[in-house]
Amino acid sequence: MSTKGSVKGLPKAKAEVIAPKRGRPARKETATNKEQQQKILDAAEKEFAKYGFNGTSIQQIADRAELPKANIHYYFASKEKLYLALFDNIIHLWNDHLDEVRVDDDPAEVLARFIRKKVELSYSHPLSSKLFAMEIIQGAPHIRKYIKSEMRTWVRNKAAVIEEWIRKKRMKAVDPVHLIFLIWSSTQHYADFDTQVLTIMNRAEYEREMIDEISDFLCEIILTGCGLKVPAKPR
Repeated sequence: MSTKGSVKGLPKAKAEVIAPKRGRPARKETATNKEQQQKILDAAEKEFAKYGFNGTSIQQIADRAELPKANIHYYFASKEKLYLALFDNIIHLWNDHLDEVRVDDDPAEVLARFIRKKVELSYSHPLSSKLFAMEIIQGAPHIRKYIKSEMRTWVRNKAAVIEEWIRKKRMKAVDPVHLIFLIWSSTQHYADFDTQVLTIMNRAEYEREMIDEISDFLCEIILTGCGLKVPAKPR
């Protein structure tokens, strides 16, 4: 769900670090700056995922990050810019690996890699998925323009590659857009509804074995439905 490079309307976090303010020299991005900025983003993700945009304050984020409030404003001019920076990170994290897919690529390899990566991220970054789901459920008030432009274009471009695979009879004729929706929804379900999944399965938390089983299951069901053979797992 991304496009390559910076997402329109979702400024990359580092832009806040290096952009000069009127009358001041540009800040030099250092390792310390990056570490502190990441600490702020991590704290913001937890607060926004728990309380939503309206229910979260910069002071809450500062308290969570154990930093002065002024430090937050040093990197992010407003709460909305910090919120959008989080979505920029989330969207690129999810789909950057699929940005360079080509018609000559093996559809089974591409789709299996996409599914496994999305399940892995649902396990390693569950709050990112929940934050995105919360924004969408509320009508996407902060990223609607992005959905109408960049996300729509991204989906159309990937669907065009899938359509070409179908035309060349490299996979079964399926609706490319609904296939993308299916992969998004089935993989992110395990993050968004982790309480339901873990309670029903009588588990305290996700473990590596369980994540591998989920990935294998989804690859088998989705790829078989596309007329593809599941490739061997990457080492």
